[in-house]
Amino acid sequence: MKKSQIIIVSIILIITGVIVYIFINENKNTDKAAVAPTSNSDLAFAVLGDVHDDIEHFQGAIDDLNTVNSNMDALVLNGDTVGQGIETQYASMKKTLIEDKNLIPKTIIINIGNHEFFDYNIKVNSPEQVQTFINRYLEFSGEKKVYHDTWVKNYHFISLGSEDGNSKTIDSVSAYISDEQLNWFKEKIGESYQKGKPIFVFLHQPLDSGNKNWTSVNKSKQIREILSKYPEAILFTSHTHRDLIESSVVVDQPFTMIHTGAVYYTVIPDANSKGGRKNLPYIKGLYIEVNGNKVVVKGRDMKEKKWIFTKEINKY
Repeated sequence: MKKSQIIIVSIILIITGVIVYIFINENKNTDKAAVAPTSNSDLAFAVLGDVHDDIEHFQGAIDDLNTVNSNMDALVLNGDTVGQGIETQYASMKKTLIEDKNLIPKTIIINIGNHEFFDYNIKVNSPEQVQTFINRYLEFSGEKKVYHDTWVKNYHFISLGSEDGNSKTIDSVSAYISDEQLNWFKEKIGESYQKGKPIFVFLHQPLDSGNKNWTSVNKSKQIREILSKYPEAILFTSHTHRDLIESSVVVDQPFTMIHTGAVYYTVIPDANSKGGRKNLPYIKGLYIEVNGNKVVVKGRDMKEKKWIFTKEINKY
């Protein structure tokens, strides 16, 4: 074969190889898009509590949720998104959210916890420092106040939040809800109310159970009274880092309460450990689908990539 013929054949082989490569990869991309998990539900969202700026665990949760449903309507970060309310931790969380914008919903609801009021170099916050921590949270979350609401596909999402923390007026773990916020909540929960239609309410700290505990919400009794008028209301709380199990969904009361689990670590009772407990690096959270008035809550182990429980809520 002449040299010129060899060159021509080589060019043809190269062009053919390029065409085949493009064809295969285009088909791969098409196949990937075709099998990307989605949902036919009216509304689908996830709730994650206590990320504490653990980027590795947070990324693991994002990646796993994307395999569950790549087209969720909202992601709720229910407080303690950062371990300290300092600029570097907010920056790392913001960087992750930006880098993962194609893996997460456009609607991200970010709620305040108690760690948003922490700087471990500050023992007790002054009123000015409390406001600085609040301002950092507001800038990160895009909200105007620590309590806020939004509608997602005609379903109401209402977030309550502490207005103080780690100061002379409140301890480092409890939530302070003002009368102004309580009155706002009374008004908001009844806004565009439809009998039987779920209302999703969020607060980082769980409401007081009546027993002395290491955490509290100063307006627990009043919040319970408001929620009890709306059997459609579902309250999501985090904060305790306790394990995510089926009993995390409490339905035997006028409204429903759900513990979200934690992304950073989970507290497990252990008689052989100091304090009778140990912290394990689980990544756990909730995935929720809504069809009309029916809500299906699924607990998810995002590290092991498996379901923990499935619970249907339909009181109406």
